[in-house]
Amino acid sequence: MKLFGLTGYPLGHSLSPVIHKELMKIREIQGAYSLYEVSPQELGEKIPVLKKDLCGFNVTIPHKVDIIPFLDELDEKADLFGAVNTVSLNGETAKGYNTDCVGFLRALDAAGIELGGKVLLCGAGGVARMFAFEAALAGSDLTIAARDADISAAEKIKNEISEKLGKNCSVINLRDVKDGYDLIINGTPVGMFPNTNACVLDKGVVEKSSAVFDAIYNPRETLLLKYAKEAGLKYSNGLSMLVLQAAAAQEIWNGVEFSNPDINRVIKIIETEPEKI
Repeated sequence: MKLFGLTGYPLGHSLSPVIHKELMKIREIQGAYSLYEVSPQELGEKIPVLKKDLCGFNVTIPHKVDIIPFLDELDEKADLFGAVNTVSLNGETAKGYNTDCVGFLRALDAAGIELGGKVLLCGAGGVARMFAFEAALAGSDLTIAARDADISAAEKIKNEISEKLGKNCSVINLRDVKDGYDLIINGTPVGMFPNTNACVLDKGVVEKSSAVFDAIYNPRETLLLKYAKEAGLKYSNGLSMLVLQAAAAQEIWNGVEFSNPDINRVIKIIETEPEKI
């Protein structure tokens, strides 16, 4: 029996055990996936234990950056982003990966959305930073839109992209967004349950755009995605990204592959069996 898990703090309710259980069932992997809540103060003490007891593990807030000193090696993307969400364990070697970016890119591809042209990224937090780097790597004309309190964080991302990738992007205030875009990416929690009547952008901006990706998956259809659907745009929520980043972790740990029907099967199980959520 192979043991895997997720560490973070606080963890609360997580879909990860259900997702990984279903993925392992599809590939007939004899494994279990558990939650390991570790406070920041305990990180130095607990990580060696996880490395000893598990075959691999995922990392979430607030440990995605702080885990790095405890690792022996970083994947190229994890090194670029300075954030790790998956750790593989091979003997004495612990290697950090970032599969969030894999999940994001595969989710866009599954929805038929191209990462290119004029891209508006809403937000400047951890996941938004990853979205920004991927948009810049894809050669997009990127604009980062943030609220007043997050403008400095957005400027920091802009500067990092310039320094690390040699690419330029723009920063504006969310309230100043008026134009349409080839792709809108929501990296903020605006519209998440229970505040489902909130939308990060005006309806008119969405209607002038071509595609929307919302990292939120609860609810499945945010007000932002409802606007996109009504306007006939291509769109995707964050559930496919969540499942796809988990699948990428399983690929790393177990050397397996998952087809689109496999991924859709897991998504359907989560959507149709709310007691598992």
